[in-house]
Amino acid sequence: MSKRDYYDVLGLDRSSSEDEIKKAYRKLARKYHPDVNKADDAEDKFKEVKEAYDVLSDAEKRTMYDQYGHAATDQQGGFGAQDFGGFGDIFDMFFGGGRRNPNAPQQGSDLQYTLPLEFKEAIFGLEKEIEIPKDLECDLCHGSGAQPGTEVDTCQTCRGSGQQEQVANTPFGRVVNRRTCSSCGGKGTLIKVKCSECRGIGTVRKRRKIHLSIPAGVDEGAQLRVPGEGEPGVNGGPPGDLYVVMRVKQDDFFERDGNHIYCEIPISFAQAALGDEIEVPTVDERVKLKIPAGTQTGTLFRIRGKGVPYLRRSGRGDQLVRVAVVTPTKLTEKQKELLREFGEISGLKASEEESSIFGKMKRAFRGD
Repeated sequence: MSKRDYYDVLGLDRSSSEDEIKKAYRKLARKYHPDVNKADDAEDKFKEVKEAYDVLSDAEKRTMYDQYGHAATDQQGGFGAQDFGGFGDIFDMFFGGGRRNPNAPQQGSDLQYTLPLEFKEAIFGLEKEIEIPKDLECDLCHGSGAQPGTEVDTCQTCRGSGQQEQVANTPFGRVVNRRTCSSCGGKGTLIKVKCSECRGIGTVRKRRKIHLSIPAGVDEGAQLRVPGEGEPGVNGGPPGDLYVVMRVKQDDFFERDGNHIYCEIPISFAQAALGDEIEVPTVDERVKLKIPAGTQTGTLFRIRGKGVPYLRRSGRGDQLVRVAVVTPTKLTEKQKELLREFGEISGLKASEEESSIFGKMKRAFRGD
């Protein structure tokens, strides 16, 4: 049976770089490694991928192959085969220099908690206590899983390692297959009498109170990491962490954009035309704002330092106030008469004035 082209085996073309060859090999080796892929043809495909990589990853061998094809391989007695040291070595290379001992200490899983905040709570921060369900070490057996007063035996099948090994000599080298121990499930120990509280698990599900310090200025989607408040570790490993995700409610009056706060204040035509000093609500207090004569609807005024505190430096953003000139809908005869007189004196047609006002408002909303 003729061999497939090595470039086809790795899914590459002849101009592929060394990095592309390595990436393709790592991907396919993971896919077909016998310890991962249990298909009947996985071992043959893995050997084919390894052989192709041994040739194409070596500059001299690749040059020979590009010139003479598989004939070069036959002349040199198969120049990829002698370097093959067994599946165990390849598995170690891809999975961190050795497979993890299931009996070794492992860090616990992280937890996530969604925390709803009011608009002003996110701005000013607060101290808050939450309660979360999590696994905690069993108080009765202290995490061993065994009933107090009973013994925990070392597994005789794996001798406490948590792994079983099968060694085989093949034409490609010595192959060592490691499996999780079928007797102890990888724990390395056997419990004779399980703890009556946790039933041999070593942990119990409880609700735990945790105090949080929410910094001023957090925004929607911000995360607060609480070290060590995740799930407990395994085999004496450290616990995971808790990540608190903020969900900030919207306000009916204020609108936040980063560290700035926006609001809209209605003013009368007389205030806009003649000018005035008005009171404006901020997240802290009410402040005075001077409206110059001739102010148009949509004009933005800035109140410095009344926005949202910066998280990583001192100071705060600003509050921007957009004024909207309110047109009265009900006028007395006296008011109508005065407005007509004003129109005649100013010589400005209503349609022209309307066009000017609405044009400015549209540009302000567009940010022009």
